[in-house]
Amino acid sequence: MVIIKSKDGSHTLFVPELNEHYHSTFGAIQESNFIFIEAGLHQLTQFNSFPCEEPLRILEIGFGTGLNALLTQIEAEKLGQPVYYTSIEAFPLPPETWSALNYPHQFCSLDYSSVFHHLHTAEWNKAEPVSSHFTLHKIHCTLEDFLPESNFFSLVYFDAFGPDVQPELWTQDIFQRVSDSMIPGGVLVTYSVKGIVVRALRSAGFRIEKLPGPPGKRHILRATKI
Repeated sequence: MVIIKSKDGSHTLFVPELNEHYHSTFGAIQESNFIFIEAGLHQLTQFNSFPCEEPLRILEIGFGTGLNALLTQIEAEKLGQPVYYTSIEAFPLPPETWSALNYPHQFCSLDYSSVFHHLHTAEWNKAEPVSSHFTLHKIHCTLEDFLPESNFFSLVYFDAFGPDVQPELWTQDIFQRVSDSMIPGGVLVTYSVKGIVVRALRSAGFRIEKLPGPPGKRHILRATKI
């Protein structure tokens, strides 16, 4: 893998074999904040009046670089919102790769190195408190092998590699399994707006919204479980 500096100064990874980046080259942190924090987390905590005292159960499809987990941990502490964060990953990054990423140093004077380190070194397949409002449960498996609890998650970050690269992860069957794991009214956010993704989500019982995207991307998707 090759570390690339995106246009907002934060790193992303390029996988030559797949010809795919982990994040937008227009801005890795900018993209993740826009899609997963603003369109996802804030949609529940601010606009839907999600009860702050209850843990917000989030499922992330693809732990990857740990960027989404880091941004969510930062936001959970800022909001005082307890978060139980489940993330699945089939191919964890080696320490020499994730430790070279510059995410912990991109937040003005605040250094999140210890949090970022904890996110990556937390034991797999076991829930572990990372901070006062954030519990991480990393699961080492493929999406196809993941068997989530029914009616459990309120929010899903669907951040797998794109449907052109891994079409088997963007099917109606996969989205139906994800839907079954969500509470009614739960929200799924993703960067892909391809027709096959929209159709698969609708067939799995989601209401679709196309939202304006971050720089470099025209639209993103927010799907609500009917």
